Amino acid sequence: MNKKISIKKSKNFQEIKTHNVKWLHFSKPNAHDLEILREDFKFHPLDIDDCLSSPGQRSKLDEYSNYLFIIMTFPYYDNVSRLMKGSEIDIFIGPNYIVTITDNKLAPLNEFFHQCQVNDAFRERFLGEGPTQLLYAIINKLQNYCYPMLNHVDEDIKNIEKVIFAGYEKKMVKEILIVKRNIVNFRRSMQAHKNVIKKLISKKDKFFIPNSITQYFANILEQTKDIWDILESLTENIDALHNTNESLISFRLNDIMKVLTIISIILLPINLVASIFGMNTPAMPFIYHPNGFWMILSSMLVLVLLFMLIFKRKGWL
Repeated sequence: MNKKISIKKSKNFQEIKTHNVKWLHFSKPNAHDLEILREDFKFHPLDIDDCLSSPGQRSKLDEYSNYLFIIMTFPYYDNVSRLMKGSEIDIFIGPNYIVTITDNKLAPLNEFFHQCQVNDAFRERFLGEGPTQLLYAIINKLQNYCYPMLNHVDEDIKNIEKVIFAGYEKKMVKEILIVKRNIVNFRRSMQAHKNVIKKLISKKDKFFIPNSITQYFANILEQTKDIWDILESLTENIDALHNTNESLISFRLNDIMKVLTIISIILLPINLVASIFGMNTPAMPFIYHPNGFWMILSSMLVLVLLFMLIFKRKGWL
């Protein structure tokens, strides 16, 4: 690494330096910032291009002779749209440095960096043992941030269930779809983490990665599996709830159609009688009778009562 770090000319990064490791943290860097970074650290141009690419790339780990390049995505909650979205973090790790590049949407990473800046104990604890220990701390912080979001999704599912069985199933269709979309986005962000961590563990023979770090990343791997298992459970729960909601809506629609069909059938003979007597032909009975109107009306009422009696005996009412 070039000792003369011209990256200090950039305004989009912050730096923490100890006797063992230097941490450069970029938030929304531009192409000029990353070009300077490439020149100073001799990073591969393809890795710089990945950092400039649109967010949402697949997680991966690329190995070079003197550094590792890691892309990982983590979910964050957008309060405006009420959706979980993915935010990418690009990491360069070498013998005595670590470079993180983000879109500034991962709050726990920014908070962690700030704590290491202002707190000597934090700085010594996480930056005092080399870049690999710091990498573990970063990934661990971001994974732990996933659990409150998973709990939030679980609470949303429970609330939807209560409202559905309170008789407001139609209003919950949109809420169910929002939760399903959040789970899908969450899964998309986390799906490749396991492979990346496994690859990272396999690099324990790298000259700047101590063998003792394997145990730490094994813990990260277990957390990844745990998060995935929770996502699987949430997926099953929301799918079952979606099916239940659809069944309740269908049942209510069928009930409405049944009532409307019965009303239509009851009114059919009345309409028929009214149509017949509306022809006004000379031979029509009751036309000239003083009580003809009431007799015709009574016959309609009898037909209605007769049909209702039939439906009652059939168990349709």
